[in-house]
Amino acid sequence: MSRKTLIVIGGPTASGKTAAAIALAKHFDTEIISADARQFYRQMSIGTAKPTPEELAAAPHHLVGHLEVWQPYNAGAFERDALQILDEIFAKKDFAIAVGGSGLYLRTLCFGIDNMPAVPAEIRERTDALLQEKGLPFLLEELQHYDATYYNEVDKANPARVKRAMEIIYATGQPYSSFRKKQPTERPFRSVWIGLDLPREQLYERINRRVELMMEQGLEEEVRALLPYRHCNALQTVGYTETFDYLDGKTTLAEAVALIQQHTRNYAKRQLTWFRREPVQWFAPDDIAGMVQYINTQAK
Repeated sequence: MSRKTLIVIGGPTASGKTAAAIALAKHFDTEIISADARQFYRQMSIGTAKPTPEELAAAPHHLVGHLEVWQPYNAGAFERDALQILDEIFAKKDFAIAVGGSGLYLRTLCFGIDNMPAVPAEIRERTDALLQEKGLPFLLEELQHYDATYYNEVDKANPARVKRAMEIIYATGQPYSSFRKKQPTERPFRSVWIGLDLPREQLYERINRRVELMMEQGLEEEVRALLPYRHCNALQTVGYTETFDYLDGKTTLAEAVALIQQHTRNYAKRQLTWFRREPVQWFAPDDIAGMVQYINTQAK
């Protein structure tokens, strides 16, 4: 087996993944690939809790802020980009780190991406019209009816994922889940999965405080500057949609903050559900010594 090892760090939002990744990168003298789908975009910094300039300087980072908010990007594009970066890292290092809360992107990097059938343009347009006219709840009802398996797994707050599943279903008449990969793609490296978790009350307290800090740092101004791009898929996400509603006068600022906190807690629960299906060894966020010991054992 290859002696090259990819350290995968996952877990819910606000669990301390950035700090753990930097500590492990320093210990193993290596570089970090971000697998956080929200942090890929240059204009989205405060609302995604992007690593600070000091954190980015503490260890080499890749795929942070490398896209414009209007650029389309998906798991397949991430797989291509991240594998190329991994080749470069592994040419000089025995370890590399991938970190993020986007379980699909981490899974794609380690095990490959599903080969989905092509969808005719008219079906994509029809599905997009359904989303615009009837809303995400309607597509979720459709997904639950036609593919309960994927309905139970999907991030129900992510319209792009729900819409993609329904496009496949409408195009083929088959459940989206039936096309999902059964056999992993062989990779020229081993992966060791680390999951970060902490007591739920503590996690929720950290989430609530993080949202308050985002407001203090200027989330409202960041979102206001993105108003011309609010239709972009990248911005259909927690923190931005609620702030757009506030700027539209649909809620008060206090209501928007409370909704961001609530929706972020809900998102964290979905992340935990996803990562518990993966080959994860769980650690407290500050147990760096335990992580190092486990990684060394697995990498022998």
